[in-house]
Amino acid sequence: MTVTRRTFIRALGLAGGAGAAYEAMASIGLAPRAGDDPAWTPPARDARAAGRRVLVLGAGPAGLAAAHELGKVGYDVSVVEARTRPGGRVWSVRAGTEETDLHGETQRCTFAPGHFFNLGATRIPQSHVTLDYCRELGVEIQPFGNQNANTVVNYTDAGALSGTSVTYRAAKADTFGYVSELLHKATTRGAVDDVLTAADKEALSEFLVSLGDLSSDGRYLGSPRRGYAREPGGGTDAGTPTVPYPMSSVIRSGLGRNFAFDYEYDQATMMFTPVGGMDRIHHALAERIGADRIRYGTAVTGLHNTPDGVTVDVVPVAGGPVERLTADEVVCTLPPHLVTRLDTNLPAAVLAAQRAAKPSSSGKLGIEYTRRWWETDERIYGGASNTDRDIAQIMFPYDHFHADRGVVVGYYSSGARQRAFESLTHRQRLAKALDEGAAIHGEKYRSDIASSFSGSWAVTRWSESAWASWEATSPEYRLLTQPAGRIWFAGDHLSHAIAWQHGAFTSARSTVSALHARVAGGA
Repeated sequence: MTVTRRTFIRALGLAGGAGAAYEAMASIGLAPRAGDDPAWTPPARDARAAGRRVLVLGAGPAGLAAAHELGKVGYDVSVVEARTRPGGRVWSVRAGTEETDLHGETQRCTFAPGHFFNLGATRIPQSHVTLDYCRELGVEIQPFGNQNANTVVNYTDAGALSGTSVTYRAAKADTFGYVSELLHKATTRGAVDDVLTAADKEALSEFLVSLGDLSSDGRYLGSPRRGYAREPGGGTDAGTPTVPYPMSSVIRSGLGRNFAFDYEYDQATMMFTPVGGMDRIHHALAERIGADRIRYGTAVTGLHNTPDGVTVDVVPVAGGPVERLTADEVVCTLPPHLVTRLDTNLPAAVLAAQRAAKPSSSGKLGIEYTRRWWETDERIYGGASNTDRDIAQIMFPYDHFHADRGVVVGYYSSGARQRAFESLTHRQRLAKALDEGAAIHGEKYRSDIASSFSGSWAVTRWSESAWASWEATSPEYRLLTQPAGRIWFAGDHLSHAIAWQHGAFTSARSTVSALHARVAGGA
């Protein structure tokens, strides 16, 4: 039997949804595919690298990856890091973590042993090279619950449904049900006759009936997909289905405003995360590089090209004299807005390009509960509830299931929503988050709390930003992908995956390839 492209894609769409159909289209050249670039080929070990000293500034993902890959080639690599830990903005907070922010407030984490939360990076898409480093370094990974039908949406500007907590499964069932009903009516009443044939309309109608779980006459009357007020049981107990909200309420409420998040290329399931914290990757990288090659607690103050290489002025964070280091090449992975504060002879255009990458706000709060109420009371195992309040989302643990306690991320917000937390003390942040969280999950949200810890990247020393906001098509971006003398730049801000470790890793790899190509070429 001959199967046409159109028939194949239609069938795949009915069976697997839009994502499967899109992937099929990409495979036959009818749609672009993210990540079409060929796999990176690392430089081989090369005698020309021997004895050539490279100094890497920053022990975040880009700096550690650059040092790791350059070391494989044979370069004499050292890393300078102001923090006392590897990972940069990849920060897993656990018992004993202590931090003083730029407001002068010091927090010390007292979570129970084994419990933590990732204040920085927390999830890894399947397509990201971050997983390749986990494999290479032997870092164990586990599934990350990025989506969950039992978590809720709760919006304050949702018309008749304002302030109502609606499970994702109910929100999706009602939204897709009513949208399917409306499109089905449009199809059967001739509204699309100018673009679809009779056979097309029949196929579309079949798809809409399936997508929306419509009745035989094309109406959405509710669906078991939205869940049960009482679960079905044994014998004749069919359970008690929940009742759909009216069409007008669902449409006006915007219950589906966050559905597209699940469809994003880098947010779709499956997602993964290292067992025990995201920083496991970076501790493993640091171990592979060698403890004797990383200087922690050492801040960079000066950076200068010289006729013979590069000089880097550093000073102990704890206090002490300035020391001048020399290198043949430098890979600078410091945040761009911090590079501009250094004593440097970088060209004015390069400094202007660094200023073009605008700092952004983001932060999280971890709340340790002594009762896993989200599992026992609401049957939530991972995933996140979403809201238009300042907390933005509540992320539930993906580990320690059925334990006696767990750490909930009480907010993960960015932009204006995070700025509402930045000027607050930790106690004030917690109080605000509990008020907003209780409005979503009830008064139990305030109970059984053992401890908490919060962080805002804009007021975190050595970062002062969560990520850089700018366009990868800008001339400033392109300028920083080139070396300034013997000073090279790398970081997620110099990638097409800003705010992801993948971006930092791919940027570092590009810099390693370019640096070695120039050295091998005798420049």
